[in-house]
Amino acid sequence: MTTFLLSVHVLAAILAIGPITVAASMFPRFVRTPDVDGDGPPGQNLRTAGLLHRVCRGYTVLGAAVPVFGVATGARLGVLTDAWLLASIVLTAAAAALLLLVILPGQERLLPEPAGGVVPGSVEARRAGAARLAMVTGVFNLLWAVVVVLMIVRPGSTAGA
Repeated sequence: MTTFLLSVHVLAAILAIGPITVAASMFPRFVRTPDVDGDGPPGQNLRTAGLLHRVCRGYTVLGAAVPVFGVATGARLGVLTDAWLLASIVLTAAAAALLLLVILPGQERLLPEPAGGVVPGSVEARRAGAARLAMVTGVFNLLWAVVVVLMIVRPGSTAGA
């Protein structure tokens, strides 16, 4: 059963968190200059940004399985009180808070209103918002990278490196 739980935990992390980190990282580039680059039809960048936002939002729901199966695996292994796992839980909660409270709402603010298609704010304001969003997304990605390292190394564990 432990092998099954760990397998689902790792697969959920790869299949859910991976797409969120990539889509969230790409979003600021496409929303920064809605139609300025001239590489495609008018509004193509905003449509791409909208798709990236939907990917982030949709995979967030699937991403909830990662900590659920992680805690179940930790319980089966008897490591729920180990410092590396507690640190991972805190970092995961911080990453989830950034995603739910900053990244997803920030993306929504930078996208045009669905009904009117009006792009909110001036070009400068959009660029500043996109830059802030890129920074927060970088922190989000860094938190996940640290969690992955903690999961692999498991400091203090007899099975760790």
